[in-house]
Parts: sequence; structure tokens; C-alpha cells
Amino acid sequence: MKLLILDRDGTLNRSRDDYVASPDEWEALPGALEAVARLNQGGWRVVLATNQSGIGRGLFDMASLNAIHAKMHRQLAAVGARVDAVFFCPHAPDEACACRKPLPGLFTQIGERFGVSPASVPAAGNALRHVKAAAAAGCPPHLLLTGQSEHLRGRVGHGTNTDLAALAPDLPPGTHTHDDLGAFADWLLAQPTT
Repeated sequence: MKLLILDRDGTLNRSRDDYVASPDEWEALPGALEAVARLNQGGWRVVLATNQSGIGRGLFDMASLNAIHAKMHRQLAAVGARVDAVFFCPHAPDEACACRKPLPGLFTQIGERFGVSPASVPAAGNALRHVKAAAAAGCPPHLLLTGQSEHLRGRVGHGTNTDLAALAPDLPPGTHTHDDLGAFADWLLAQPTT
């Protein structure tokens, strides 16, 4: 099975300074839904791993999160795309859970649920905490230069490079960079299959 893990906010949809707390606030990034469709057509199953501490902080509830994801699924379906599952951490930062990224709990849960080795599951996101969690779980990490990492666009090359290590020294070794989800999809689909 070809499985990959994506972050949500800043990767699939626009980030906000606060939280995406309602369906009206969820807005797909240009080309992101179509990138998921291309990945699906290439045989990839896509799963999301996302921190949603707004629940633990009391800023929105499960009904709102479900409504956001229902909108996301409808928009994905409209372009022939799908996300197979959404794994999320609802805890506030002070709750000391094992699933809040940068801890690898969500990635471990995904591996167990789908019965795959993390080493075969690429993970892409725009935030340092996502790539750190991916690497800690053993997934090949990919940083998208969108959302929280958009400031790095044009300042680093593509692939793995020393420029990135100088600008973002906390990134796990071997992290690949891509301009956005579409560029990551193009890269992944161009890799030889084993």
C-alpha cells in the first residue's frame, strides 16, 4: 500500500493567525485539492495528521471540526480527490499528551491503523512540528514552503540542502523541501516505484 501523511492547516488549506474554527474559515490553498487528486490517481492513499488544540482550549467543538472536515471532503470529491482518514490531536499544549506534534503519536497511530512501516510513509507539512513528528516516527520528512514556512521560499533550493540547515537548524536531517503540495505531488509521482 502506498500511504502518505499530510498536515492540514498551511498544507491543504490556508493557515490563520488563530484557528480555523468553522467551515466558513476553511479555504483550500490554490492547487492543493488537485494535488491530492493526482496523488490518488497515482495510487497514493492520503491521510491527514493535524493538531487541533482549539478543541482543548474551548475555542471550537467537535461538531465544528466535523463540519470543517465535511466541507473539506466535499471540495476534495468535487475534483476527484479523497483523504482516507483524518487523525487529530484535540489536546491543549499543557495536557501532556503523546499525540500533539512534534511528538510522533499521531504518526504511530496511523502506522498501526494501516499496518505499514513508517519508513515507507512519506510525510509532508509546512510546520517544523510536523516534520519533527514525522522524523521521530521514522517517516521520510518533507517540508512544504507554504503557511508557516512560506518565508523560506526563494531562500533555499529544492531537495535536501545545506542552505535549509542554516536557515532552519531544527529541521530533521534529510528533510526534503518543496514549494507547495503540488510540487511535492509532482516529485513523489516522479519517483521510481519499488
